[in-house]
Amino acid sequence: MVALTLPCQSVVCRVHAWIGFAVVGGWALLFLSGVVLWLLRRRDAPRWFWGLLAVLQVLLGVQLVAGIVVLVTGRRADILHYGYGVVFPVIVLVIAHSIARGLDDQSDAWKIFAIASFFVFGLTLRALTTGLGLP
Repeated sequence: MVALTLPCQSVVCRVHAWIGFAVVGGWALLFLSGVVLWLLRRRDAPRWFWGLLAVLQVLLGVQLVAGIVVLVTGRRADILHYGYGVVFPVIVLVIAHSIARGLDDQSDAWKIFAIASFFVFGLTLRALTTGLGLP
């Protein structure tokens, strides 16, 4: 049903859209996990938190490649779609990595990524909405 509302119907466009949904959902999950760990349980992040972060960063790269394929095949999006989808999230993640690397207590590094995931979630959600043609 979602594929029917996509602005384009090619296979690569559908794959790009479904990866987009996974990216947005994944960043939301990472953020909510961080909130639960930090505020409610007051515990350090388990290994799966770091694993999910790694998977999401790789998935963001895969999404970029799929988006480039969509672009090369002639489909264009609003300029904000590119900013929200890759440029701004990468900037947030580079800043998060820089801050986390500079912490005195490395056991707090996951908190930086929990905060960053909130911003990346919002940015990728906006990329998804612009890609779907929503205001």
